[in-house]
Parts: sequence; C-alpha cells; structure tokens
Amino acid sequence: MSPARAGWVHRRIAENKPIFMKTKLVTLLTTAWVLGSLASVSAQTKAASSASATATATVTVAQTSASKIEFETNVYHFGKVSAGELVRHDFIFTNTGKATLEITAVRPGCGCTTAGEWDKRVEPGKTGVIPLQFNSANFGGIVTKSATVTCNDPGQSNVVLQISGTVWKPIEVTPTMATFNVASDSQTNETRVVRIVNNLEEPLTLSDLQCSNRSFQVELKTVQPGKEFALHVTAVPPFTTPTVYAPITLKTSSAKMPTINVSAYVTVQQAVMVTPQQINLPQGPLASAMSPSILIRTSGTNTLKLSDAAVNVAGAEVRVQEVQPGRVFSLTVNLPAGFHLKPDEKAEVTVKSDHPKFPLIAVPVFQPQAPAPTETIQRASTPARSEGRQPLPPVTPQK
Repeated sequence: MSPARAGWVHRRIAENKPIFMKTKLVTLLTTAWVLGSLASVSAQTKAASSASATATATVTVAQTSASKIEFETNVYHFGKVSAGELVRHDFIFTNTGKATLEITAVRPGCGCTTAGEWDKRVEPGKTGVIPLQFNSANFGGIVTKSATVTCNDPGQSNVVLQISGTVWKPIEVTPTMATFNVASDSQTNETRVVRIVNNLEEPLTLSDLQCSNRSFQVELKTVQPGKEFALHVTAVPPFTTPTVYAPITLKTSSAKMPTINVSAYVTVQQAVMVTPQQINLPQGPLASAMSPSILIRTSGTNTLKLSDAAVNVAGAEVRVQEVQPGRVFSLTVNLPAGFHLKPDEKAEVTVKSDHPKFPLIAVPVFQPQAPAPTETIQRASTPARSEGRQPLPPVTPQK
C-alpha cells in the first residue's frame, strides 16, 4: 500500500472511532438489559413457584390433619319390592382422618325418603351409621332416591347417598289423574285415557265402574283380556265453576288390590288472561326509570288482536309486543325517573281487543303516597308571655 493510501485509511478510522465506540456501548447496554430482564423473570417464576408450592403444602397439611369421611358404599340397590313396602338401609362410614368428624345434616331429596337418628360425631378411626328409609307406596317401576350428607370433611363436605331399585305393583294405573285444561269460550268434549295393566299371573276382572259427577263420562274398554284395560274419561261441558273434580272407582278380582281409585280434574281458563291484574309502584317520586310489563294471553280457539294501547298519565308510555302471534302479547310501560301520581289521580293502562267479551282490557296503576310531614313543636327556652298579662314577680327564697 502506498504511503498516501495508508494515511487515508488511518484518517478514516480516526474519524469513525466515536461511532464504533457508541455502537459497541449500545450493544453492551442492550445485552445487559436483556440478561437483567431474564434474571428478573426467572426470579419471579421461582418466587411464584415457591409460593404455590407453599400454599399447596399448607392445604395438604390442613387436609391431612382434618377429618375424612369414607362410606363402605354410597349406593344401595334394594332389588324388587312390592308397592307400599318400606325400604330401610344403614349407610356405614369411617372417619379416616385425624380430627373429629361432625355430621351436621342429612337432607333427603323428597318426602318419601326419611333419615333416622345418625351418628353426629365420630372420632378418628371410628365408624358411624346413617339410616335411610324409603316409602314405596306411591311409586312403580324403577326408582332412585337420594339424600345429601353435610359434614366437616374439607375434601368432600357434601356426600350424596342413593337408594335405587324396582317397585312392583300388582296392578299399574297410569296416570292416576285425568286432567283437563278448558277455555271458557270453547268448551268442547275432551277425552283422556287411563291405562290399567295387570302384572299378576292370574287374569284380572274389573267391575262396578263409578263416577258421581255428571261433568264426566267414563267408559272401560278391554285391550287384552285379563291383562290390559283402557279407562276413557271424557269431560262434558258446560262447566259453571273454575274447577271441577270427581273421584272414579273400580272394583277388581284381586285381593292384593281390590279397588282402583282414579280422579278427574278440570281447570276452566278465561278466554283472555291478564298478568298482573294491577301494577304496584314504589313510593314516588321514582328514583330511577321503571318498565313494568303486562302479559296478555288467550286460550280460546280464535286468535286475538290488540290495538290502541295507552296509559292516561303524562310522561308515561306503553309499548305492545306480539310474543306469539295472536296468542301472547307483552305490554311494557315505561315510567321516567321522578314519576309521581297525585293523591287524587287514577292511572291505568288500557288496550282494545277484538274479543267480544273483552273489548277493553284495563290494568290499574297504584303508587303509595308519601306520608304528610309532621309538625314539630319547638319549646321556647323562656316561658311565653300572654298578651295583656304582666309577668309574675320573681320568687324570693325564704331564709
């Protein structure tokens, strides 16, 4: 390299040396920041892991030193019983923990299952008993009943016990009640069928069908001689009361079930039903806006049309929504904040309908009035002077 060329190279290095030094310094600082961040994250991860491990260890120690309930079995299968028999079973459990086990409650799932006197405190290593009883009188076929045991075991504070099996009936009656829902403006004959099945080996004979209420007609038909029958129950209008009830009885040839009892029940529904029948508001003025709703339904054969919904109070509005075309409607009443009825003001929500018996549907709106302010009587600190009277002279104490 010529001397001139070498001199030029040296000058360029000298000129760019600060840039090279700054770049190197930035690189070193960036590397240090990355390494520091990684170290911080690693430390935080270790701390979190240590805290989690400590918490887990604390929970484990607490559970290890607590009570623990273990049942020999949570489910009892009683097999097959005749309807009306009482099924009893003792559920045996052991306290395998380190503290005293306390059974605070045994809650059966329904009234047909009851709990007897159970062991409420069981020391570590000891066993206890929870007796359950199931009444099969009103059941048939496969049934499963349960009861919930509440205790102080931190691992399982609620344990479910089950009793299951098959309830056998010599004669099955399904359903035991024939129910009817009838609209008031379209009362037509309706029929329900009650199925009667003989589970006995010997054939069954039914006789003396009785129903004392003329609102029902009953007829017994044979489906399979000696084994299966169909009881036809027909509701016969007109119905003059909101509900109609009648017992139906049959005699059988079986000593195990000499009488069959069935009932019939009619509910007469209004053609147009409004819920609620009045709107009750909190004491005014309202602190915030409210939107109570009114549900209007029809159970008649014809559909319903509503129009001209209104509310006769200033500031309130009503909106109609057809939930089910021609059948179900929802009226939403929008009341603004500060809404307040005057003492003599009568408010109601109205809507017109095309039903001849319900041309105008009206729902009153009630709001309690604020109590009148009570007058406070302030007593003066000095006796009041009566007009035209002179004050009494001061009393001089006697010596």
